[in-house]
Order: sequence, then structure tokens, then C-alpha cells
Amino acid sequence: PPLATNQQQFPSQPPPLATNQQQFQTQPPMMHSGMNQPPVQQPYPNQGPPTTSTQIRPAPAIPNQFGPPPTYPTPQFPQQQQQQQQQQPPFPNQSSSGIGGMPQYSSGQPPYNAPPSSFPPGSQQPPPPLTSTNYPQQPSLAHYPNQPNLSGPPTMPGSQLNGYPGQPPSSGPVQQPYQSQRIDPDMVPNVVQVLEQSQEKIQEPFITNAPGLLPPLAATDFVCQDQGSCNPRFIRSTTYAIPNATDMIKQSHIPVALSISPLADLRSDELEPPITNFGEIGPIRCHRCKAYMCSFMQFIDGGKRFICCFCEAATDVPTEYFNHLDHSGRRMDWYQRPELCLGSYEILATKQYCKDEKWPEPPAFIFMIDVSYNSVRSGLAEYICHILKTELLNYLPKDKNSETSNIRVGFATFDKQIHFYNIKNTLGQPQMMIVSDLEDIFVPLLDGFLASPQDSRGVINSLLDQIPQTFANTQETETILAPVIQSGIQALKEAHCAGKIYIFSTTLPISVAPGKLSNRDDKKLLGTEKEKTLLAPVNNVYTKIGEECAQNGCAVDLFVFPNNYLDLATIGEVCRVSGGQIYKFNYFSIENDGERLLDELKRNFQRTTAFDALMRVRTSTGIRPIDFLGNFYMTNATEMIFGTIDSDKSVCVELKHDDKLPVESNTYIQAALLYTSISGQRRLRILTLALTVTSSYTSLYPACDLDVIMNYVTKVALRSITVSTPKSIRDSIITQAANMLACYRKNCAQSTTAGQLILPETLKLLPVYATSLIKCDALTGTQTVTTDDRSLLMHRLMSTGVKGTFAYLYPRVYALHNLEEDNIPPPMIRCSYDRLSETGAYVIENGFVMYIWLGSQINPTFTQSLFGIQTSHIQPEKCRIADLDNPISKNVRTLLNLIRNERDSYMKLFVIQQRDSIEPFFKNYLIEDKGFTGGASYVDFLYHLHREIRNILQ
Repeated sequence: PPLATNQQQFPSQPPPLATNQQQFQTQPPMMHSGMNQPPVQQPYPNQGPPTTSTQIRPAPAIPNQFGPPPTYPTPQFPQQQQQQQQQQPPFPNQSSSGIGGMPQYSSGQPPYNAPPSSFPPGSQQPPPPLTSTNYPQQPSLAHYPNQPNLSGPPTMPGSQLNGYPGQPPSSGPVQQPYQSQRIDPDMVPNVVQVLEQSQEKIQEPFITNAPGLLPPLAATDFVCQDQGSCNPRFIRSTTYAIPNATDMIKQSHIPVALSISPLADLRSDELEPPITNFGEIGPIRCHRCKAYMCSFMQFIDGGKRFICCFCEAATDVPTEYFNHLDHSGRRMDWYQRPELCLGSYEILATKQYCKDEKWPEPPAFIFMIDVSYNSVRSGLAEYICHILKTELLNYLPKDKNSETSNIRVGFATFDKQIHFYNIKNTLGQPQMMIVSDLEDIFVPLLDGFLASPQDSRGVINSLLDQIPQTFANTQETETILAPVIQSGIQALKEAHCAGKIYIFSTTLPISVAPGKLSNRDDKKLLGTEKEKTLLAPVNNVYTKIGEECAQNGCAVDLFVFPNNYLDLATIGEVCRVSGGQIYKFNYFSIENDGERLLDELKRNFQRTTAFDALMRVRTSTGIRPIDFLGNFYMTNATEMIFGTIDSDKSVCVELKHDDKLPVESNTYIQAALLYTSISGQRRLRILTLALTVTSSYTSLYPACDLDVIMNYVTKVALRSITVSTPKSIRDSIITQAANMLACYRKNCAQSTTAGQLILPETLKLLPVYATSLIKCDALTGTQTVTTDDRSLLMHRLMSTGVKGTFAYLYPRVYALHNLEEDNIPPPMIRCSYDRLSETGAYVIENGFVMYIWLGSQINPTFTQSLFGIQTSHIQPEKCRIADLDNPISKNVRTLLNLIRNERDSYMKLFVIQQRDSIEPFFKNYLIEDKGFTGGASYVDFLYHLHREIRNILQ
């Protein structure tokens, strides 16, 4: 009988049904707090502190109210199911060679088990591609009245079965013989509900006055008061209770890592890091580990010395900095000095922190414009000159207290040659100088290439008028790129200043010159094991140029306007290493993309930016940083060098134990950023964070920050794309997620039944994020996403902060058809097609792209009020929201502006109609459903993850 087979196959299985019945009957009742809220399990006596978790049990299938029901695998007969159970080996073969130290499945146990008919028992064929149809049919409980619920789906509250799992119904006929059960999507943990509940809890400011406080979710709206640890917008940790030993990290698979955004934007009602000046004595530091003064240092000997919280060494206080202590051991000037009471502050650096001990010059911006045939024909060259003249030069950044900007600007144009322009204010007309020797590049003029826009405005305006006329009839189709960037670096070097090089380019650099590239695109390789060759740079020419940029304190921002392949995997290296950014405008036209280009440039100018920057992370004794993820350059194992870093950029730092940490103490993290400000001041920004230490899983899991864990896991996965295969990366993500939840199940929730999927409160959204990540465009190569778009996504996500990763993994959906002025933004809607009404209109955005979806039964007056045209005239890419004087137009424009201001880019807008030919692209962002290129739905993935967890536990 099935039971006997199962007992042999699963030696660790619970005893037969009679014992199980007793076990179920002695369980405490489930506490229901509402229809859609997961139940809270009552803790058992003598079990230690209660752990918060979410439990899932099976629910009956409910009629689909929003359109065609989703398809599910064909039900199998009991004989098939029994045969299938015998085929599946009970123990997964695991190795520890996965990415980022995550275990990875060997070929013996594919993570996605194929249906029984696909290969004979015991065969070692590779698993089929990742699609939800590969999940084996879950046996219905009604089929096996005498069998414990070991192989069924994860069980959920709300089941209509009579009795407990594994027991026969007490009365009535058996339901339809082979009807499978499925999880009710309304009962699984969902992002929208978690965000709403988290937002409701935020009634007061988050105060950082104690170590190890878990901050609100990154996507919620909260105010932070800095009272010792820095604002979580600057530094967030994967866990706020650091495991005291490496074994806990290996068992739980929870990475210990930090997400650091040193220049992050704060709310207007939060305190910007104040600037302090120590004068000639310079910053106060520990003499041993060089950590900077912070609120956790302890003063002794009446204030003459201080004990470092990082290395516990005692350092003498300089005479100029001495102050007496009060009765509690604090300095009398505790609240007068930012470094003593705040977690984030800035220091004016001394000359010792400057290159060659000379004060830096204010940074400069160099604009290099492609004037080849493609650029002139599309109107791009003329449009760039126009917006620079009329708009952008008025938006040059300045320090908060300055009236005018100190930025100097320079201009060059290029095709097969480079043309430099002298814009000295004493000239009546600009002068052009052409460089055709590209092997040994030089800048033909030093005095006059960089000039102040205020002093030389007349000459600059004249130049920007003349450039389009000069090249109006060009027939030159070939361009160069590497010499253009090198000449920009040279110009900044000669001027002894840091800065930015803005390059506007339209084609692959195929002209004979250093950095020449050829078209190597092959879409067929995407999604295969060979895709890594396409997504890795073809050579290191642009990487070396990027390193030269970083060392000279400048970065390249690349604006590309391609009609075909550009090899961003190679040329994007210069932006990655220097800390710059890539902006891409396919098939540029002023009508469709002009507004977006202008807005992106304004944002780029106006955001807080640091130049010639160097960042170092220090930690308490016992742990240290070992891995760094993001867009920067490293010359040694501890320092990250940035040509520039801005408020939208973030890095991840993984920490490793050197020794056991004492549980009764705290752990301290300090990130120090040395940089040149926009006005040319050399400054240090000091960010300090205090965390607790734990030896218990029951205090580790409640201190986890899932947003930061996913930010770290995403970056590790993206970095692996150029060295690993898509399948092994996906397997590693699934394995790590299953191990995190299995460790919780084993150590914090042993009293629950085997058929339940138990999720810790802080990680209950892990399955939905994991299923999104393994099928997202950045990881899953398909022929619908071009090679260049993959490279762009990888580049952007590697420098994205916690909030940006959340937006990408779980896009926001808002209803537009019932927007009200006093309710903007409206409540979020879950990312599932079933949630959309045919009579409605919705916007979805993920920080990179924005879609408006119009249902097939939408009221025609809504379309007319929003776009000023009839529904039949809508074109997906060209459709614009009209500036009309009606409530619908005003409210939708307000919402879209609000969304764009929260993101770090002006997302391109597409308008999609239901059942349109490109609707699948929109559907692909509804990540709770199956992707149109394959991939499991959220509910299917829960089944699969549940099985993985049980394999691990067995």
C-alpha cells in the first residue's frame, strides 16, 4: 500500500495516522484575526520566546471573478502519483559551490521536477526549463484517507475539508474524484497588505537611539530622528542582530551585508548631516584603527582619553578638543557637537586629505556631442544644443548656500575626429580645433576650453547655434568613442579638477581608432549557457579607461541613442568603473523622447553629487568587510574609489566573521566617504550604525530586513551572469530561499505539522520576491529583451538602492479610472491580471518603465479626457497624456509626476489596450502571474518552495 512505500522512502516520516490524530487533537486552535490576514499561532508553553510566523493551509478553489480562470496542470490518477513519488529521490544532492557561497543543486536532483512521463525512473536528464507546468500534480487529500499529509500542497486556513489533514471527510460523498486543490491567492502573504499594515504602524518618527532597532520597510513613508545611529536611508543591514558565529550564518543562509547609500536624499523634515570643522587638528580619530569620532566612543580619565567602540583602544584627546565630563561620564558639550550625538555628520577636511596636499578646484562638466549622419538626421545634435542653451546651463548645480554655480563647462563634437572649441570670454566668436591623430590623444587648447557659463555665455550661445549649422550636411556615418573619453580625462587633468564627461553617442564605434568595436550580437545565445560571452565585455579597453577616470576623480555619463546594437556590455564598463550612468533612448525622436532627455539631464545635474570620492567601511573587532558590490573601482581590498557618486547610487558590502562575537556586546559599522563637493570643498561624510549580537535563531529572524536581503541577493546574482549559467543562478536563488525558511522551520517552529508552510513574519514576502527575481528581465535572457537592454538593466540594478530593488521586483499598480484629488496616490493593487477590471484603467511602474493599461470596456469619455483622442487612435509609444483642464487629466498627471519624482529616472510611458498585440509585455510585469516567457506564478512557486523546504528538513 502507498503508506508502506512512503515509510520506507521517508524514514524520518511521522508515525501512521492514529498518532497523527492525537497530534492534531492536542494542537492549540488557530487564532483568526480577519479573513485576509494570516493567523497567528499560539506559542507552546516552555518553548522560549514566541516567534511570529505566517502559516499556510489549503483552501477550496473559488470562482474567478475577474475573467478567464488560470490554467492548472492536468489532474493525475492515484497510480501516476504513486509512481511519481517513487521516482523522486527523497534527499536532494547539494553542493556548496553556488554563487555567493549559496549551495547549489547538483545534477542528481533537479530543482524543478519534471512530470513522471518525461523521463524514466532513475535517469539523470537535465531538468526542463522553468515553467509552472513542470510542477507535479499535488495529490488531493480525499484520495488517500489513510495517509498522512506529507506530499500534498502547503496547507492553508480556510479549508472546506472535514476533519484534519490526513483524515477522511466525516460525512457526505467524496468531492469530484480527481479534482486538485489549490491555494487561494487571497490567503497568501501579499506585498500590498504588508505595506499597508506597516504604514499603519508608523505613527511616530523612527528614533535611532538604541542599537539593533529594525527600521520601517524601505517602501514606507516614515520620518527618522538621528539620535546615535545614522538614518536607515544611508545604511541598512540585512539583519539588525548579527549572529555571534559563522555557523549560524551557514545554517540560516541569511547573508550579513549592508546596503550603503552615503548621499541618499532625506525628507525635508529630516536633519541633513551637519558640517563640523575641527580646524588645524583635523578629524578626531582612533590612533589604532583610524575610526572617526562617533556617538558610541566612551570618554575616560576625566575626558582626557576615549575608548574606541570598534577596536577598544584608548586614544588621547587633543588639547584643543578637550572638554570635561558630567556625572554620567558624558562630555559637557555632548549636544553641541554633531559627532558626539549623531550617527551622520560631515567634517571639513584638511590639506592632508587632498591630492598633493593642494586644495581642489571646483569640478567641471564636459559635453561631447556626436555629429555623425545619424545624430544630425534625427535632429539629436540640434536638440541637445538647443536645450543646453535655453535650459540646462541655468540648472548647473551649486552648493546650498551659494548664489551661483562654480561649475565650468567645455564643449567638443566628434565623428571620426574630435573637434574642440575655445569659448574664452575675450573672444568674439568660438574657435574650432580639430584633432585627427587618435593614437596619442591630446587636447589642443588648455586656456579657453573650460570656461564659466556666467562669464562666457555669449560665446557659448554662439557656439551652440553654430554646431548644428556646421554639420548640417555631413555624410560621415562612422564614429569613435575611446579617444573621445580619453581627451575629456586629459582636459580635466590639465585643469587640475574633477568632473563629469557627458557623451551623447548614436552608433557603435566602428571607425579605425583605439576602442574600435564590431557587431557581435547574437540573440539566439540569450537564455543559453553561452549568453555570458555576450554580456561580458569583449576586451578591457573601456574598463582601463574607466579606471583612469576613477583615479582622476571624474566619471562618464553615457547618453546613447541607438537604432541597432551598441555593445553596452563593453562600452558600459567605462560608466561602471568610474561611477557614471548609462541612459538609453531607442530610435530617438524629439516628439517621443525630447521631454524625457531634458528631464533626465536636469535630474542628473540637480541631484547631490560627490566627485573624486573614496569610501571605506570599518567594523568592530570580530567581523570585517570581504565583498563589495556596485559600480566603482578598487585598488586594494578595503577602499572603493568613485569618479563620482550621487544620491541615487548605492553599494552592498558583505561582512564575514573573523572570530566569535560576545553576545552581551554590540557591533558597530562606520562608513567614511572622502569627497570633493560641487563647490570644490574637500569633505568627509561619517555614517555610523550600531547593531546587537545574538546566538539565537528566535532573535535573528525577527531582526531581518528582507528589502536589504533581496538587494544583496539581486546584486550577487547579476554579478554572476558573466561567469555562470542562467539555470545555476536561478537554482542558487531558490536554494538560498528554501534554506532560509527551512532553518526557521527547524529552529523556531518545530511544533507545527509537516503539511504546513511556515513563514517568519519578517521574511513572509521572500517567496514572492524570489519568484519575481528568477524570472525578471535582468536575469532571464529571452529574445524579447535585447542584449543591450540586458546590459543596461544589469548596470542600473548594480548601483540601485534598497527602495529601487523593491520597485523592480514588485512593481506598483494604481487604478486611474477612479482617482480622486484628495486620495493621491491611491491604494496599491496586487501585481496580477485577475485584479484588473475590463472597465478600468491602470498604471504600472517598476522604476525603469511605465505602462498605462486600458480595459476593453473602458468608458470612451475617460480616454477622451485623458489623451484628447478616441480609443481607436491610441498608439502605444506615441500616446501622451494631454494637458487638459478636466479632473481626470489633472489627477493622472499629478499621480505620474509623483511617481517619477520618487524614482531616480523619468520612466518612458507606454499605453497598452487590453488584448493588444503588445499586451504580453505589460503582463510580464504582473509578477504574481506566470511570465509570458515562462516562469512560475507566485502560488505555483509556493508549492515548489514548500517541497524544497521539506526535502531539506528530511
